[in-house]
Amino acid sequence: MSQPVKNILVKLIVAAGQAAPSPPVGPALGSKGIKAMDFCKEFNARSGIYKPGTPVPVMITVKPDRSFSFEMKSPPTGFLLLKALGKEKGAGQPNINTKEGTIGELSLKHVYEIAKIKKTDERHALLDIKGVVKSVIGVARSMGIKIVP
Repeated sequence: MSQPVKNILVKLIVAAGQAAPSPPVGPALGSKGIKAMDFCKEFNARSGIYKPGTPVPVMITVKPDRSFSFEMKSPPTGFLLLKALGKEKGAGQPNINTKEGTIGELSLKHVYEIAKIKKTDERHALLDIKGVVKSVIGVARSMGIKIVP
C-alpha cells in the first residue's frame, strides 16, 4: 500500500529583498524539488514593503506536484526591539534591576507600535492588543531592555 502524498512545510528566515538561490534558500528548497530562483523572485517582490536586510520569517508549503505557496510573517520581536533601541544585540545576562544588566530603555509607546506590527500576523490577529503588548514586554525583559511608562 502506498502512503498518501502530503504537503511539506519549510520554515526559513530570509533577509527582505535579498533572497538568492544560495544557502539557506537553495539547499532547503532544492532538496524538496522546488526551483529556488522562482521562490527568490516572488519573495523579493513581496518583501519590498520592508527595509532591505530585515529578517522575515517565511513558511513555504510545498505541494506534491512540486508547486509551492508561502506566507510571510512580521520580523522577529527581538529584531524590532533592538532596531528601536539602535543596538546590535541584547544583554548577555539580562537583569533590568541593575545598570550592567540593561542595554537601554524603551517607552510604552515604542512597545505599542511594535505590538501593532506583530498584530498584522495571522497568528496574532485574534489576540487582544493588550496580550500582544505583554508578550513584547516579556521579550524585552529577557533581552535586558527596561520598559518605562
